[in-house]
Amino acid sequence: MPLYPLKFKPRFVEKMWGGRKLETLLGKPLPPGQPVGESWELYDFAPGMVDGSADWVSSEIANGPLTGRTLHWAVGEFGPELYGDAGLCGEHGQFPILIKFLDAKEDLSVQVHPDCHYAAKHPGACVKDEAWYVLQSDPGARLFKGLRPGTSREAFRRAVGEGTVEELIQSVPVKAGASFYLPSGTVHALGAGVLVAEVQTPSDTTFRVFDFNRVDPSTGKHRTLHVDQALECIDFSGKPEPKQVRSHVASFFTAVTRLVTAERFKLEKVRFTEGVEEPVPYDQPVVWIMLQGEAEVRVKGVKEPTTFKAGETVLLPAKMESPVIRTKTDCVWLEVTFPAAGGE
Repeated sequence: MPLYPLKFKPRFVEKMWGGRKLETLLGKPLPPGQPVGESWELYDFAPGMVDGSADWVSSEIANGPLTGRTLHWAVGEFGPELYGDAGLCGEHGQFPILIKFLDAKEDLSVQVHPDCHYAAKHPGACVKDEAWYVLQSDPGARLFKGLRPGTSREAFRRAVGEGTVEELIQSVPVKAGASFYLPSGTVHALGAGVLVAEVQTPSDTTFRVFDFNRVDPSTGKHRTLHVDQALECIDFSGKPEPKQVRSHVASFFTAVTRLVTAERFKLEKVRFTEGVEEPVPYDQPVVWIMLQGEAEVRVKGVKEPTTFKAGETVLLPAKMESPVIRTKTDCVWLEVTFPAAGGE
């Protein structure tokens, strides 16, 4: 069976800090009456990684002849024809990226993800680098990212006990169109009133170090913190984060802006004008997160084209027969690509 661009059924995750923007701004069919914080758009988790599940938790394909199959099934069935030279992730062979939308009606907890040193010493902990692209923000919205200069491990531990961690983390104002890279070891929190697309390595290892002293209404208690683990992971070196250099390439019909260059993925913003029809130029897997407009890709040997619009995520496999894209309107999408496994 020839491969074609794959769309997936979102997985909605209720969160105490979530809202309804995924429905009102992105058109997601949310369950009624729930504060939904996350829409998992593309995911592939091994048994035990999500809620202790005994089975793989993997995106369900929602279009074309493979409808109802999972991303993990496709990884096993098509191999490098799907994931190309990007390779798979971890000992279980996961697809190498995780895509979400996050709606923060309230502040998320201050948290950190393991770096490679922590993961090497603790089986089961996975490195998690991520990037945020701001889709919408309320007036005055901000996020937290990185420690204030001079913050020591001891001072941070004291602040945890005193409930004053917020004073030691840098607050960054945000607006639509901003992007942020959050390498493992960066203490961070998404602030209230912000809707983002999140691109990350496929890990669910998160250590919560501060939760703004709030109580979970479902339990009447404070949520569990992971202070010791977080203090092992947080980068207290004071070294500046490598600067992300934006680049911009434009032609008459399209423009591409580099947003984030990470070790395991690259994130760019792509604009196409209406009425463009041209071959898809890739022979490696690509993920498009649609922000605006509508387009379709036709593939030789597949009867119906794959049509995608704002709010949808689509995976273009590495090997497709003569794929051609046609933009039905002016389009904007985020494009995720991967370095070759073992490459520079």
